[in-house]
Order: sequence, then structure tokens, then C-alpha cells
Amino acid sequence: MSAAATFLQHLAESCTDDSFVRLSLTSPTPAAAPLQRILGRLIELRGERCLSFTLREARRDVTENVPLPAAFAWVEQRLGTRFTGASLATTRGDWQLQQGRDGELRLIRHKASHTAPPREHDEAKPTLLGETATPWLAGLGILDAQGRPRARLAGKHTQIARFAEILHHLARDAGFAVTAAKDAAPLSVVDVGCGKGHLTFAVWHLAHHVLQRPVRVLGVEQRDELVAAANSLAQQVAPGELQFATGDIDSAPLPAVDVLIALHACNTATDHAIRRGIEAKARLIVVAPCCHQEVRPQLAHPEPLTAVLQHGMLAERLAEWVTDGLRALVLEGHGYRCKVIEFVGSEHTQKNLLLAAVRRDDGDPGTAAASAAAREAAARLRTFFGVQQQALDPLR
Repeated sequence: MSAAATFLQHLAESCTDDSFVRLSLTSPTPAAAPLQRILGRLIELRGERCLSFTLREARRDVTENVPLPAAFAWVEQRLGTRFTGASLATTRGDWQLQQGRDGELRLIRHKASHTAPPREHDEAKPTLLGETATPWLAGLGILDAQGRPRARLAGKHTQIARFAEILHHLARDAGFAVTAAKDAAPLSVVDVGCGKGHLTFAVWHLAHHVLQRPVRVLGVEQRDELVAAANSLAQQVAPGELQFATGDIDSAPLPAVDVLIALHACNTATDHAIRRGIEAKARLIVVAPCCHQEVRPQLAHPEPLTAVLQHGMLAERLAEWVTDGLRALVLEGHGYRCKVIEFVGSEHTQKNLLLAAVRRDDGDPGTAAASAAAREAAARLRTFFGVQQQALDPLR
């Protein structure tokens, strides 16, 4: 019996006697592209045993649930031709299939101690997007008719969930996390450059369902058709608390603002959003920068960086670093505490940097000194890299 056939036999036995722990197919051949690996787990789905396969690509995961015994043929079709490596973990030990230098597959057994995981289809994961989020997630097309994230939008669903999680923590830092009385003034949130409103709805959901606060959320977007579609859905799920308006980040009329958000606003649109938030004295400003173009052509090549910055990609990345560093310092120079954090894993989007700024209390004795130090640091940074002009200059 071949090594691959023996491996498949152990796989079938482990699924039958419930000793299965996990499966992975590795070492992809060119025929497997764009797949990088396949992970498998044994589940109960509508009373039927299945192998649930996660097909992992560079920027997304796709799930396929294949009933037994068809799942064994599914694996067999991919062994050797698309993947030349595989591992099977069971409660009795591990089996590893690997390709030797001669191209032949060999099977190796390892002693190991494992406990079989639960067989439930849906693994419980803490999330702020519970059943109350289903109407708007489905309305935006993120969920299918069964309430599951659509495969092609799994990354977007992850971004939304991660954003809600981060904003929940930031709300606490800004003093918004405590449930307010129903007759209290509504929390005012503005999302500029909101696109289809994915994250605008998430903000409303967090305030309304999680923080349980009165809230007024305004999404501002230039494209009329997106505004109309978002308003239609908002009337269904959040009447009176969520609306969308046509306008641009730089000049759209805004109400009083407690929280200002701008995610993936291109180039200097991020700077305009920061300026609008500072001018409104927003308690919380959250931006995810995108498309850093303004500083790049101005960037000087000071020693000892001259040789390094001859490489265009490195110069581009440094320009992003300098731009966002200046933005953080401007926020700190205007009385904010600023965090620079990862928005979501790079496998979901390369634009994953988030600047989160919480306004210091007016009576904080350290505010003036911290602001002055930040302004001085920004000036030194600009001088060192030769930045003559930046969109936040009106706030200097």
C-alpha cells in the first residue's frame, strides 16, 4: 500500500472511531495556486459527520463542508498533485506525509498526546456582532440567506468585527462606555467618507445594542447612489438614529461631534478628517490612513538613510511612516492622546494602520506640556525629512 493510501486509511479510521484531532495539507504545488494550505476539522452538521475544510489563500479563507466518506476522496484528489505534504493529528499519535528528494511520498508516525476537540459546527467566539447585527449585515450583503458570512466577503466581516472590538475599547477610554440614561443627550458620531456604510452601521450597532446609549450617527459620502442605498437600509434597522448625507470630508456641514471616524480616506482626505475632528473638539477621533501621496515627493534623503532610500519601495514605506507620524504628533499637539495600532490582520487588508486619538480633559495639568512637546517633535521631524508642506499645516 502506498504512503498516501496508508495516510488516507488512518484518516478514515480516526473519523470513524472519533480519534480525529486535526488535518492539514501543506507544501502546495503550482497546481494548487492560489491556495497556500488546507486545514480540516471533523464536525457534526445537521446530524451528519463532515470534514470542514478551510482553504487558505493569501488574503482570504474559503470553507467547504464535505460529508463522510466523500471527504476522503476530496483529500485523495489533492494529495500528491496539489499538495505534497500533509499531517494528521489523532488522540493516538500523529501521521506526517512528506515528499522525499526522489519525489516519492513517505509516511512518518510521531508519538503525541491530544484531546479530541468538540465536533460542533460553529465554534463559540466572543463577538460584538450578535444576532442583533444580522439585519444590517444581511442588508449590506455581508451575510447570506442562512446568516453566514459570504465567502468572498469573509475578510470584510472580519474587518467589521475587529473595528467594533477596537471601538468598544476606545469608547471606554473616551468615557462613553457607561450606559447613559435614555433621556441623556445622544452621542453624536460622524463617519466621513463612509462608502457603503459598513463601519457606519457597526458604530451605530455598538452604541445602540452594546453600550445602550442614545445615539445619532451621520455617514458622509460623495457618491449619491451609495448614500441613497445606505439611507434605505438605515430607515429599516435604525430609524431616527442613523442617516447618510452627500458631501465631502473637507467641507460637508457637520453637527456637534463627539466621535469622528474616517477609515481608508485616500491621501490628504485623512488629514481633512483629522482637522475637522480637532476643530469640532471631538472627544474621540479614529482614522485609518490610505494612499500616502503628499509627503513622498518631498522626502529628503538624510544620512545615514541616503543609500537605503534609493530603493523606491523603502522610500514609499518611509513616507507612509513619516506622514502618519506627523498626523499622530499633530493630534497630540492639540491635546489628544494618540495610539497607533493595527486595525486588522494584513491577510485581510494591507491598509491596516489605525490612528486613535482621545481628547485629554481640559483640566489635565499635563496637557499643555505634552502638547508643546509634540509640536516641537513634529517640527524636528519635518526638518529632518525636508517636509515643506503638509495638509495639516493650517493647524500648526
